[in-house]
Amino acid sequence: MVATPAAQSIADYLGSEADNLLSYTAKVPKSLLHSPGPDWVSRIFVQSDRNSQVLRSLQQLYGTGRLANTGYLSILPVDQGIEHSAAASFAPNPIYFDPQNIIELAIAGGCNAVATTVGVLSSVSRHYAHRIPFIAKLNHSELLTFPNRNDQIMYASAEQAWNLGAVAVGATVYFGAEESSRQLQEVRDAFTRAHELGMATILWCYLRNSAFNQDKDYHLSADLSGQANHLGTTLGADIIKQKLPVNNGGYPAVNQATGQKFGRTHDRVYSDLTSDHPIDLTRYQVLNCYAGRAGLISSGGAAGKNDFADAVRTAVINKRAGGCGLISGRKTFQRDFKEGVRLFHLIQDVYLSDEVTIA
Repeated sequence: MVATPAAQSIADYLGSEADNLLSYTAKVPKSLLHSPGPDWVSRIFVQSDRNSQVLRSLQQLYGTGRLANTGYLSILPVDQGIEHSAAASFAPNPIYFDPQNIIELAIAGGCNAVATTVGVLSSVSRHYAHRIPFIAKLNHSELLTFPNRNDQIMYASAEQAWNLGAVAVGATVYFGAEESSRQLQEVRDAFTRAHELGMATILWCYLRNSAFNQDKDYHLSADLSGQANHLGTTLGADIIKQKLPVNNGGYPAVNQATGQKFGRTHDRVYSDLTSDHPIDLTRYQVLNCYAGRAGLISSGGAAGKNDFADAVRTAVINKRAGGCGLISGRKTFQRDFKEGVRLFHLIQDVYLSDEVTIA
């Protein structure tokens, strides 16, 4: 990797956190991890049971865009039209009601791939499937049912994804939810079939349970989200998508608040394997992805007032923790097209910079 012009401004975007994030040494040594690199597919997946078609699909993902052949991923995800409603997602910039503009943003932004619904991809597949890797999201939650509920429902099949030219499929499991047992089985079957057809698999490992809301929102705790990652990797996900952790201690908090025994953990998780530093918290997530064999991509989060600084911060934490990239949606497509492209390039510059190293 080589330094990029934007690398000089990374510290500026980080502001007062710059030294703390750029110079920190993680508690869990990087020698325990499988770190991203140009030989990622050959080094990691050739050892697995993935067939040759899956290896080719993975190489397409890792070999496209501005981050091609670095071992890192920059992905545009646009499933929010179902997950959050089309109005909430696209009213800020109505050009994205048209699927063509979604794909064009991913291409102009130098992304490795675009992850979106089968409906979006199938509507433009003949024009774009050969130009940028497609990731077809197979299941979704939706907010039109009353009362609103959190449940991931299969909208499409692995066969549909393969027919429209996708190189990978994505799915979500709401770990901790009452419906998670059904979702686990549906995703297991879909991922097995996707691998048979030669596609890679990406799992959104999200947490959903009202018991996780205690004195803090422990849906974002390192210990609970780390276990979700471990379950997702066990399901056969080649890549894990997870939100950046902001706290820890979800297991003991739920036990104490409810007075009921919940799950199992270990004191060393909190004393030796993590701290309150965001890089340590995220490294614990990576550790749970089979020590990084399944690459961890972090969520870019919702759009806000400081999107550029927030995106750089998330990318720095993910990269230094040993993750393999960033998936950024609303921060990019809910703004002017050129500004969305600029934000993608800024994120990618973090991964291209040799000044930002694995902690």
